[in-house]
Amino acid sequence: MNLPSAIGTADPFGAQAHARAQAGTVAATQPTIPASEATALPDGVDPAAVIWDERIGGGGYAVHRLPRGSRLRITDLDGDACAGLVAHHARRPEERLNVADTVKLQWNAYLGAGKLLLSDQGRVLLTILADTAGAHDTLCGTSTAARNQARYGAGDNFGPAPNGRDRFLLALAKHGLGRRDLPQNVNLFKGVQVEEDGSLTFLGDRSGPGAFVELRAELEVLVSIVNVPHVLDRRPAYTATPLRCTAWAGPPTAPDDRWRTATPESLRAFQNTEDELLSWDGPR
Repeated sequence: MNLPSAIGTADPFGAQAHARAQAGTVAATQPTIPASEATALPDGVDPAAVIWDERIGGGGYAVHRLPRGSRLRITDLDGDACAGLVAHHARRPEERLNVADTVKLQWNAYLGAGKLLLSDQGRVLLTILADTAGAHDTLCGTSTAARNQARYGAGDNFGPAPNGRDRFLLALAKHGLGRRDLPQNVNLFKGVQVEEDGSLTFLGDRSGPGAFVELRAELEVLVSIVNVPHVLDRRPAYTATPLRCTAWAGPPTAPDDRWRTATPESLRAFQNTEDELLSWDGPR
Protein backbone atom coordinates (compact mmCIF):
# COMPACT_ATOMS: atom_id res chain seq x y z
CA MET A 1 0.00 0.00 0.00
CA ASN A 2 1.34 3.42 -0.95
CA LEU A 3 1.57 6.12 1.71
CA PRO A 4 0.14 9.55 1.00
CA SER A 5 2.79 12.21 0.59
CA ALA A 6 1.67 14.01 3.78
CA ILE A 7 0.22 12.03 6.62
CA GLY A 8 -0.12 12.71 10.33
CA THR A 9 0.79 10.45 13.23
CA ALA A 10 -2.90 9.86 13.90
CA ASP A 11 -2.81 7.49 10.93
CA PRO A 12 -1.12 4.10 11.65
CA PHE A 13 1.18 4.43 8.65
CA GLY A 14 2.20 7.94 9.59
CA ALA A 15 2.79 6.85 13.19
CA GLN A 16 4.94 3.98 11.95
CA ALA A 17 6.98 6.26 9.72
CA HIS A 18 7.43 8.77 12.54
CA ALA A 19 8.53 6.07 14.99
CA ARG A 20 11.04 4.61 12.55
CA ALA A 21 12.46 8.05 11.88
CA GLN A 22 13.53 8.23 15.53
CA ALA A 23 16.12 5.48 15.04
CA GLY A 24 19.49 6.64 16.30
CA THR A 25 18.05 9.47 18.36
CA VAL A 26 19.73 9.71 21.77
CA ALA A 27 17.78 11.17 24.68
CA ALA A 28 19.40 12.92 27.62
CA THR A 29 18.28 10.14 29.97
CA GLN A 30 18.17 6.57 28.70
CA PRO A 31 20.14 3.32 28.82
CA THR A 32 23.05 2.69 26.47
CA ILE A 33 22.19 -0.34 24.33
CA PRO A 34 24.33 -2.31 23.92
CA ALA A 35 26.08 -1.30 27.12
CA SER A 36 29.47 -2.02 25.55
CA GLU A 37 29.02 1.13 23.44
CA ALA A 38 29.13 3.36 26.54
CA THR A 39 31.73 6.12 26.43
CA ALA A 40 33.56 8.23 29.03
CA LEU A 41 34.08 5.17 31.20
CA PRO A 42 36.06 5.05 34.47
CA ASP A 43 39.80 4.67 34.01
CA GLY A 44 40.84 1.15 33.14
CA VAL A 45 37.34 -0.17 32.33
CA ASP A 46 37.20 -2.21 29.12
CA PRO A 47 34.04 -1.33 27.15
CA ALA A 48 33.54 -5.05 26.51
CA ALA A 49 33.14 -5.58 30.28
CA VAL A 50 30.35 -3.01 30.67
CA ILE A 51 27.02 -4.65 31.52
CA TRP A 52 24.88 -1.60 32.30
CA ASP A 53 25.06 2.08 31.47
CA GLU A 54 22.10 4.38 32.02
CA ARG A 55 21.31 8.01 32.80
CA ILE A 56 18.42 8.63 35.19
CA GLY A 57 16.75 12.02 35.09
CA GLY A 58 15.08 13.85 37.94
CA GLY A 59 12.02 11.86 38.98
CA GLY A 60 13.28 8.80 37.12
CA TYR A 61 14.14 5.27 38.22
CA ALA A 62 16.09 2.25 37.04
CA VAL A 63 16.55 -1.37 38.06
CA HIS A 64 19.20 -3.88 37.03
CA ARG A 65 20.39 -7.35 37.98
CA LEU A 66 24.13 -7.48 38.62
CA PRO A 67 26.33 -10.58 38.86
CA ARG A 68 28.58 -11.24 41.82
CA GLY A 69 31.86 -9.33 41.57
CA SER A 70 30.51 -6.62 39.30
CA ARG A 71 31.25 -2.97 40.02
CA LEU A 72 28.62 -0.25 39.93
CA ARG A 73 29.55 3.42 39.74
CA ILE A 74 26.73 5.89 40.46
CA THR A 75 27.67 9.42 39.41
CA ASP A 76 26.00 12.68 40.40
CA LEU A 77 26.45 14.30 37.01
CA ASP A 78 25.48 17.90 37.78
CA GLY A 79 25.89 17.91 41.55
CA ASP A 80 22.27 17.96 42.74
CA ALA A 81 20.98 14.39 42.46
CA CYS A 82 19.65 12.16 45.24
CA ALA A 83 20.09 8.46 44.53
CA GLY A 84 17.69 6.40 46.60
CA LEU A 85 18.97 2.81 46.51
CA VAL A 86 17.64 -0.58 47.58
CA ALA A 87 19.12 -3.99 46.83
CA HIS A 88 17.79 -7.56 46.90
CA HIS A 89 19.50 -10.95 46.78
CA ALA A 90 18.60 -11.69 43.16
CA ARG A 91 18.36 -15.47 43.62
CA ARG A 92 16.30 -15.15 46.81
CA PRO A 93 14.58 -11.73 46.66
CA GLU A 94 12.87 -12.24 50.01
CA GLU A 95 16.33 -11.30 51.33
CA ARG A 96 16.86 -7.59 50.95
CA LEU A 97 18.74 -4.54 52.19
CA ASN A 98 18.31 -3.92 55.91
CA VAL A 99 19.36 -0.37 56.72
CA ALA A 100 18.96 -0.82 60.48
CA ASP A 101 21.40 -3.76 60.50
CA THR A 102 23.72 -1.91 58.11
CA VAL A 103 24.00 0.86 60.70
CA LYS A 104 23.92 -1.27 63.85
CA LEU A 105 26.43 -3.93 62.88
CA GLN A 106 28.99 -1.37 61.70
CA TRP A 107 28.51 0.99 64.66
CA ASN A 108 28.11 3.84 62.21
CA ALA A 109 25.22 5.65 60.51
CA TYR A 110 27.42 7.41 57.96
CA LEU A 111 28.27 5.66 54.71
CA GLY A 112 31.59 5.94 52.89
CA ALA A 113 34.41 3.87 51.44
CA GLY A 114 34.68 0.51 53.19
CA LYS A 115 31.10 0.46 54.48
CA LEU A 116 28.91 -2.54 53.69
CA LEU A 117 25.25 -2.64 52.70
CA LEU A 118 23.91 -5.62 54.64
CA SER A 119 20.87 -7.80 54.13
CA ASP A 120 18.32 -8.86 56.72
CA GLN A 121 20.21 -12.18 56.89
CA GLY A 122 23.50 -10.58 57.93
CA ARG A 123 25.08 -11.00 54.52
CA VAL A 124 26.88 -8.41 52.40
CA LEU A 125 24.94 -7.33 49.34
CA LEU A 126 27.20 -4.45 48.29
CA THR A 127 30.51 -2.98 49.44
CA ILE A 128 31.32 0.70 48.94
CA LEU A 129 34.76 0.68 47.30
CA ALA A 130 35.10 4.42 46.65
CA ASP A 131 33.22 7.58 47.55
CA THR A 132 34.05 11.08 46.35
CA ALA A 133 30.81 12.63 47.60
CA GLY A 134 31.16 12.21 51.37
CA ALA A 135 27.54 12.93 52.31
CA HIS A 136 24.85 10.24 52.36
CA ASP A 137 21.81 9.29 54.42
CA THR A 138 20.74 6.04 56.09
CA LEU A 139 17.94 7.48 58.23
CA CYS A 140 15.20 9.24 56.29
CA GLY A 141 13.94 6.86 53.61
CA THR A 142 12.21 8.26 50.55
CA SER A 143 9.19 10.38 49.68
CA THR A 144 5.55 9.30 49.45
CA ALA A 145 2.65 10.47 47.32
CA ALA A 146 1.06 12.30 50.27
CA ARG A 147 4.28 14.09 51.18
CA ASN A 148 4.88 15.23 47.61
CA GLN A 149 1.27 16.31 47.22
CA ALA A 150 1.63 18.51 50.29
CA ARG A 151 4.97 19.96 49.21
CA TYR A 152 4.76 20.21 45.43
CA GLY A 153 1.04 19.96 44.72
CA ALA A 154 1.46 16.58 43.01
CA GLY A 155 2.96 13.22 43.93
CA ASP A 156 1.64 10.57 41.56
CA ASN A 157 3.88 8.43 39.40
CA PHE A 158 3.05 10.14 36.14
CA GLY A 159 2.78 13.75 37.26
CA PRO A 160 5.42 16.47 37.55
CA ALA A 161 6.65 15.40 41.02
CA PRO A 162 6.71 11.59 41.29
CA ASN A 163 7.47 10.18 44.72
CA GLY A 164 10.26 7.77 45.58
CA ARG A 165 8.16 5.01 47.10
CA ASP A 166 5.98 4.57 44.02
CA ARG A 167 9.00 4.80 41.74
CA PHE A 168 10.63 1.96 43.68
CA LEU A 169 7.45 -0.08 43.32
CA LEU A 170 7.52 0.40 39.53
CA ALA A 171 11.14 -0.82 39.50
CA LEU A 172 10.38 -3.88 41.62
CA ALA A 173 7.28 -4.76 39.59
CA LYS A 174 9.52 -5.38 36.58
CA HIS A 175 10.95 -8.33 38.52
CA GLY A 176 7.73 -9.68 39.98
CA LEU A 177 8.12 -7.94 43.35
CA GLY A 178 5.62 -5.74 45.15
CA ARG A 179 4.88 -3.52 48.12
CA ARG A 180 5.81 -6.07 50.77
CA ASP A 181 9.24 -6.49 49.12
CA LEU A 182 10.24 -2.83 49.44
CA PRO A 183 12.64 -2.15 52.34
CA GLN A 184 13.89 1.19 53.60
CA ASN A 185 16.41 2.70 51.20
CA VAL A 186 19.64 4.61 51.61
CA ASN A 187 20.09 8.00 49.94
CA LEU A 188 23.36 8.73 48.19
CA PHE A 189 24.65 12.27 47.59
CA LYS A 190 22.41 13.95 50.16
CA GLY A 191 23.74 13.95 53.74
CA VAL A 192 21.93 14.04 57.08
CA GLN A 193 23.63 14.61 60.43
CA VAL A 194 22.32 13.47 63.80
CA GLU A 195 22.63 16.20 66.44
CA GLU A 196 23.26 15.73 70.17
CA ASP A 197 19.54 16.11 70.93
CA GLY A 198 18.60 13.49 68.32
CA SER A 199 17.35 15.97 65.74
CA LEU A 200 18.40 15.66 62.11
CA THR A 201 20.21 18.35 60.14
CA PHE A 202 19.98 18.18 56.36
CA LEU A 203 23.45 18.66 54.87
CA GLY A 204 22.43 18.47 51.25
CA ASP A 205 25.03 17.74 48.60
CA ARG A 206 28.51 18.62 49.88
CA SER A 207 30.47 17.56 46.82
CA GLY A 208 29.73 18.75 43.32
CA PRO A 209 29.28 17.69 39.70
CA GLY A 210 30.92 14.37 38.90
CA ALA A 211 30.97 13.00 42.44
CA PHE A 212 30.52 9.24 42.51
CA VAL A 213 30.04 6.20 44.68
CA GLU A 214 31.46 2.89 43.47
CA LEU A 215 30.10 -0.39 44.81
CA ARG A 216 30.96 -4.06 44.43
CA ALA A 217 28.28 -6.77 44.31
CA GLU A 218 29.06 -9.50 46.86
CA LEU A 219 26.12 -11.66 45.77
CA GLU A 220 24.05 -11.64 42.62
CA VAL A 221 21.97 -8.57 43.38
CA LEU A 222 18.96 -6.71 42.07
CA VAL A 223 19.66 -2.99 42.42
CA SER A 224 16.85 -0.42 42.22
CA ILE A 225 17.56 3.32 42.10
CA VAL A 226 15.24 6.33 42.18
CA ASN A 227 16.31 9.93 41.64
CA VAL A 228 13.89 12.13 43.59
CA PRO A 229 14.36 15.06 46.01
CA HIS A 230 15.35 14.12 49.56
CA VAL A 231 12.50 14.26 52.07
CA LEU A 232 14.32 16.95 54.10
CA ASP A 233 15.06 19.13 51.07
CA ARG A 234 12.92 22.23 51.76
CA ARG A 235 13.36 23.92 48.39
CA PRO A 236 9.95 24.68 46.88
CA ALA A 237 10.92 23.41 43.43
CA TYR A 238 11.13 19.68 42.69
CA THR A 239 14.90 19.45 42.21
CA ALA A 240 16.90 16.37 41.23
CA THR A 241 19.55 16.53 38.51
CA PRO A 242 20.60 13.48 36.45
CA LEU A 243 22.47 10.42 37.66
CA ARG A 244 24.58 8.01 35.67
CA CYS A 245 24.81 4.31 36.55
CA THR A 246 27.64 2.32 34.98
CA ALA A 247 28.34 -1.32 35.87
CA TRP A 248 31.03 -3.64 34.62
CA ALA A 249 32.15 -7.20 35.29
CA GLY A 250 34.85 -7.74 37.89
CA PRO A 251 36.41 -10.42 40.09
CA PRO A 252 34.73 -11.52 43.32
CA THR A 253 36.14 -10.48 46.67
CA ALA A 254 39.45 -12.09 47.61
CA PRO A 255 40.00 -13.64 51.06
CA ASP A 256 42.53 -10.93 51.93
CA ASP A 257 40.42 -8.02 50.66
CA ARG A 258 40.95 -5.06 53.00
CA TRP A 259 37.26 -4.35 53.44
CA ARG A 260 36.48 -8.02 54.11
CA THR A 261 38.98 -8.12 56.98
CA ALA A 262 38.63 -4.52 58.19
CA THR A 263 36.69 -5.34 61.39
CA PRO A 264 35.40 -8.44 63.18
CA GLU A 265 31.88 -7.45 62.12
CA SER A 266 32.89 -7.14 58.46
CA LEU A 267 34.63 -10.51 58.49
CA ARG A 268 31.60 -12.20 60.03
CA ALA A 269 29.27 -10.66 57.43
CA PHE A 270 31.50 -11.86 54.60
CA GLN A 271 31.70 -15.32 56.13
CA ASN A 272 27.90 -15.40 56.22
CA THR A 273 27.90 -14.38 52.57
CA GLU A 274 30.42 -17.05 51.60
CA ASP A 275 28.37 -19.69 53.40
CA GLU A 276 25.41 -18.68 51.24
CA LEU A 277 27.55 -19.00 48.12
CA LEU A 278 28.22 -22.66 48.96
CA SER A 279 24.53 -23.38 48.37
CA TRP A 280 24.82 -22.06 44.81
CA ASP A 281 27.62 -24.09 43.26
CA GLY A 282 29.48 -25.84 46.06
CA PRO A 283 32.93 -24.96 47.43
CA ARG A 284 34.92 -22.21 45.67
